[in-house]
Amino acid sequence: MADSLKLYFRYIGISIRGQMQYKASFVMSAVGQLLLTFVEFLTIWALFDRFGSLRGWTLPEVAFFYGIVHTAFSFAEGVVRGFDVFPAMVKSGDFDRMLVRPRGTLFQVASQEVQMMRIGRFIQGVAILVWSASALDVDWTAYKILFTLGAIMGGIFIFSGFFVLQATLAFWTIESLEIVNTVTYGGVESAQFPLSIYRDWFRKFFTYVIPLACVNYFPALLILGKEDPFGTSKVVMLLSPLLGFIFFFVCSKIWQFGVRRYTSTGS
Repeated sequence: MADSLKLYFRYIGISIRGQMQYKASFVMSAVGQLLLTFVEFLTIWALFDRFGSLRGWTLPEVAFFYGIVHTAFSFAEGVVRGFDVFPAMVKSGDFDRMLVRPRGTLFQVASQEVQMMRIGRFIQGVAILVWSASALDVDWTAYKILFTLGAIMGGIFIFSGFFVLQATLAFWTIESLEIVNTVTYGGVESAQFPLSIYRDWFRKFFTYVIPLACVNYFPALLILGKEDPFGTSKVVMLLSPLLGFIFFFVCSKIWQFGVRRYTSTGS
């Protein structure tokens, strides 16, 4: 395990040094990501400035949802970039070389690249999260801080699982399916608001099929001391971040299933 982590960080170091060869490009990309997501949050601010609240939810509360989901997503998007470009590896035949190496394919693909420009979105997400936490009427005990960090970690694993699933489809389709992006990126847009504001079928889809409710909705309810209008127990809220790790484990098994049935493209 220690040897794998050492090798992983060596790969990541190589990727970061390669991207930092063009510092101006990195800075402009990171700032662009920061400004893009900041403008996105301004639209939410404008909504609350006009109407005051959204079905009983205040701006700091919604900002707390926003901060958790964007912090988790930006971290996952940057770290598991290799799965995002995996279809190109299949088409070019580069994945065939991974099959004869002693390391697992999941490890090799995950360590292909870290997309440093995502740090702009990450900084913005953390900034909104910190601002909302200070604006909320919450007694921030050590338990609540650790639980928030656990929710973010669970979110990172859920979004990483999405990228793994999308890459797994390339074993059969070769090209990545854009419909998966509608779930991943569309899920991020949906999860930045409380799921209780949506229709029943939509809320159930992002709770039981795509468990994004475990990223921020259930943890936030517990931290804010709110009751779920749909009767979710506090025990479920407390355990919800663990589903992120379980979801990623299931996705890794689906990946292994795809690898066993992979046939080379002949490139």
